[in-house]
Amino acid sequence: MSSPVSSVSTPADADAITALNAEERARILAKAALFSPPSPVTADGRRDIVGLSREELTEILLEIGEKPFRTKQLWHWIYHQGVTDFSLMSSIAKPLQQKLAEKFIIARPEASAVQTSQDETRKFLFRFRDGQEAETVYIPDRREDRGAVCISSQVGCTLSCTFCHTGTQKLVRNLGAAEIVGQFMAARDSYGEWPSPKGDTPRLLSTIVLMGMGEPLYNYENIAKAMRIIMDGEGIGLSRRRITLSTSGVVPLMDRCGDELGINLAVSLHAVRNDLRDEIVPLNRKYPIEEVLAACRRYPAASNARRITFEYIMLRGVNDSEADARELVRLIADIPAKVNLIPFNPWPGSDYRPSTREQQNRFAEIIMNAGFASPIRTPRGRDILAACGQLKTASERVRNTP
Repeated sequence: MSSPVSSVSTPADADAITALNAEERARILAKAALFSPPSPVTADGRRDIVGLSREELTEILLEIGEKPFRTKQLWHWIYHQGVTDFSLMSSIAKPLQQKLAEKFIIARPEASAVQTSQDETRKFLFRFRDGQEAETVYIPDRREDRGAVCISSQVGCTLSCTFCHTGTQKLVRNLGAAEIVGQFMAARDSYGEWPSPKGDTPRLLSTIVLMGMGEPLYNYENIAKAMRIIMDGEGIGLSRRRITLSTSGVVPLMDRCGDELGINLAVSLHAVRNDLRDEIVPLNRKYPIEEVLAACRRYPAASNARRITFEYIMLRGVNDSEADARELVRLIADIPAKVNLIPFNPWPGSDYRPSTREQQNRFAEIIMNAGFASPIRTPRGRDILAACGQLKTASERVRNTP
């Protein structure tokens, strides 16, 4: 393999990358529109106002003759207090409460199934208005009395990574901003975590990881809109430092995500050679390792305080040799990074086996000796198929059973 690609060194190089990325971004977003979410208007003609930007909320309030200051009131009740009933909005007069209820709803996805693991991981199967479903997982960290909500971005997935159970469910559609925000809000409902905390007070649902079903950057517009709502300081108010987006390496939109959102980045690397990564992460055929790592070097939020996370699934006899570990160190040598080593979680139909614990430890030691944090992730929620790479809606399997 050639040496890692260095950072852009000349204005001409930078202009060329910008032009290529702009063209590729436009192509990706046009394709994403083909898998768009359903209308926010319900069967009775009311409009779901969850997922609207402040500007959009102001616009629809003006359409019904209300002043712009109502936006701030509604935003507070919806995203800070977690209220779903207009009649509970005590700062709004009853006639307006009734008017709003006739025109709008404040919806949540329906939890059609909820499972709690022996290790207290909780998996939600959320059903959306059109009957489609996706999974969301809450992963507690009892050492610090907090945890992460693993949110899905798509129904199914378009990437078909060979080690991933989720990837065996074909892409149905993108989730809308309301459905993405709604997963976090519904999880908060489940744990009674309203109203939103003031300042940086720790809560059980303290972080978001966009690591559920789907490739988030193939649904960038809806993800970006949802994360702006979640980061808004007058609502949910979650810091960008508490949000991590995981991508398999959609290079043009990695750049855009860094420029526009500045949230933490995790990259599903899983191999150190292009021939192998082509096989287990097929997206590599379009965006090879060198391009992905170059995008990581450009990522503006990357620093020693906010390192890029490289996720690496440990597959026995496939990508877990000591030579692989040394090559990984070489590849990321100049990137502020840490490496999450993920034991493979077996699922029905997979031919892969997890690396032995001894081999995982040897691999981690090589990376740590090079100066990179290299924790071996403790599998969570295995007994309810909620662990990394295991998400796949049970209802999809039932629907496809002859």
